[in-house]
Amino acid sequence: MKLMILNGCNLNMMGIREKEVYGDADYNALCRTIEQAAKQLQVQADIFQYNGEGDLIDALQRAYFEAYAGVVLNAGAYACYSYALYDAIKSIHDRVPVVEVHITNMHDREEFRSHSVIAKACAGYISGFGFSVYELGMRGLLEYQRTV
Repeated sequence: MKLMILNGCNLNMMGIREKEVYGDADYNALCRTIEQAAKQLQVQADIFQYNGEGDLIDALQRAYFEAYAGVVLNAGAYACYSYALYDAIKSIHDRVPVVEVHITNMHDREEFRSHSVIAKACAGYISGFGFSVYELGMRGLLEYQRTV
């Protein structure tokens, strides 16, 4: 099974930005964690990171046309206000389910982060368990695919 792991704005700055929130681990450490989880789950996980909203939309559409079985999406702050991402997720959700993930507990941070506008378009939502949200998201997609 081929899954897309899609990381949004500023996630490439992990280990540099807001260490009190995200810790010292950098983006490469996150990618290694995802790769290890994918290997254990016996899935192919193609990992991408884009800072631009349009690039994320393009990647979601690519997931549709390249027949990915699902997407684990950490949209970063775009999750809080991007109706364009919402529309992109809705346009592919019948064939490519998306699980929204966030490393931190979005409800325990700034007020503007406590609401995700993309969550309703997604098959699931996981927040607050550190890097393990990606493994949980992949597991959720595997389970989702078994039930549809």
